[in-house]
Amino acid sequence: QVQLVESGGGLVQPGGSLRLSCAASGSIFKIYTMAWYRQAPEEQRELVGLISDRIIDYADSVKGRFTISRDNAKNTVYLQMNSLKAEDTARYYCNMYMRTIQDDGMDYWGKGTLVTVSS
Repeated sequence: QVQLVESGGGLVQPGGSLRLSCAASGSIFKIYTMAWYRQAPEEQRELVGLISDRIIDYADSVKGRFTISRDNAKNTVYLQMNSLKAEDTARYYCNMYMRTIQDDGMDYWGKGTLVTVSS
């Protein structure tokens, strides 16, 4: 059974930085796409950043401030968040599309980590 576990969230002041990590474990053959989403209270979940073998993309609201990266050997994706703003406050979810021992391609989600930007 595949599990995704996020870490690195917390409380930070405006202008500060945080680094999120998400590690996948289980019977994984290949991870095609890794991504971070976020959901603020009473808002829809939105894509923050996505990384595959050929593509890196970001939401316009985070371009120039956030950087997504991955370590394939560790099945881990990172999100470096700089110049944080109050509007970045949300629960951040890790998403991976992968091939496992049970299926050829499926989306998996972590339970999320809370990021609060406040003075």
